[in-house]
Amino acid sequence: MSSASGEESAHVVVRRAVTSDVRAIRELVRPLAERRVLVAKDAVAYFESLQQFRVAVVDDVVVGCGALHVMWEDLAEVRTLAVSPEHLGHGVGSVLLAALLDDARDLGIGRVFCLTFETAFFGRHGFEVIEGRAVDPEVYAELLRSYDEGVAEFLDLERVKPNTLGNTRMLRTL
Repeated sequence: MSSASGEESAHVVVRRAVTSDVRAIRELVRPLAERRVLVAKDAVAYFESLQQFRVAVVDDVVVGCGALHVMWEDLAEVRTLAVSPEHLGHGVGSVLLAALLDDARDLGIGRVFCLTFETAFFGRHGFEVIEGRAVDPEVYAELLRSYDEGVAEFLDLERVKPNTLGNTRMLRTL
């Protein structure tokens, strides 16, 4: 597999995404968005958040992607973690997640959140189901000011519940 720095071992390389990867990222996400597993986004949203993304590459083909979105001083979210069907079960998602967690550590982030149907996968990587409020009241009040839907999902706000039915909020402390 690969390290977070992009070093190659075996045949998977994880690296920061570049603009030419956006089309491939969208193709990885499209079937998952159609099944409402991931959130559908316009192309412009991927370009605007490109610096948050890492991609997994095999033989010069993007086979996986994932993003780390900073939410607060010590909190970030893993978003848009997707792997091509042909590469599922081969560790690509694990390598991508490890790279994103390394990015969180590099940024000084102490806790990483995800909203997922893949509870077994994230559980194997140290994530635990969030019970109740995961931040203190002052931070909660500040996060309420965000327009970001991921923040609303983290806060478990009623307005996002119709879009997150069946998803589980999980958190890992680094």
